[in-house]
Amino acid sequence: MPDGTLMGRLRPHPHHDHALQAKLAHWNRARLAPQIPQSDWRNAFDDERNMLVIEREFIEQTRAAQSERAAMAPREPQAFVAWFEALKENGQGQGDALFPWLAERATLEEMRWFVEQEAAGEAGFDDLVAMSQVKMPTRAKLELARNYWDEMGRGNAKGMHGPMLDALVQALRVTPHIETTLAPSLALGNTMAALATNRAYAYHAIGALGVIELTAPGRATLVSEALRRLKVSAKARHYFDLHAVLDIKHSEAWNREVFASIVATTPEAGRYIAEGALMRLQCGADCFDAYRSHFWGGDGARAPA
Repeated sequence: MPDGTLMGRLRPHPHHDHALQAKLAHWNRARLAPQIPQSDWRNAFDDERNMLVIEREFIEQTRAAQSERAAMAPREPQAFVAWFEALKENGQGQGDALFPWLAERATLEEMRWFVEQEAAGEAGFDDLVAMSQVKMPTRAKLELARNYWDEMGRGNAKGMHGPMLDALVQALRVTPHIETTLAPSLALGNTMAALATNRAYAYHAIGALGVIELTAPGRATLVSEALRRLKVSAKARHYFDLHAVLDIKHSEAWNREVFASIVATTPEAGRYIAEGALMRLQCGADCFDAYRSHFWGGDGARAPA
């Protein structure tokens, strides 16, 4: 039914549609896992096509909300980098009151719930970078490779970032499930998977990954402070300790080696890098709103006195 009808107006925003996001999350979990050939592959193609349509409709709707602002991004490399860096201050969700509250006041049970939500929405930065670098220009590709190598612990299993988050999940004894994860958290992971797996959104994926590196350190620092205050072990909180520092260096390199180099050779790509960044920021902002509502009640606008 068209969106102008009553039913269309009553439909929740995709980031808040749990049925939609859970469907996409289950699909992403299955399709990205290693598989073996199936005899009924023709039927599998039909199912895949149906899910791809659902995914594309979701991404196009959320992309449209950011297109006007993204179109204002400069097409000159240094000006674009300056515009992008400013998202750290003026991007959606930046400076959210949730994180100082976590650092100063959250209980261990509240932090357990927060980590469970964050882990459930984690799409795997290493895999996303690996998928996004395909056929990128040499200079950008090399920086993505360096970032991937860091994510992989530079060849040391103990230094891999993904297992570090798993160690925190295990230490806090939480078990993330799609069914108990809020829709915005699922939407974040689904958005990142959609951008990285679809080459029509290749530049969007680069922008979304880069804005994580740009904006995550401040939040990671406050989450780490919360975990330290609650006596969570240094080993368990190492994931956030590391990203509070390392992502600053990654962001500086992304700005120089990835964004500036791509916009220099393909100026029109800047708009799509910007769209991806704004889409990822909106996903984060919607998560923060939902988390505050869970913790503080009501619309979550103000922390309890």
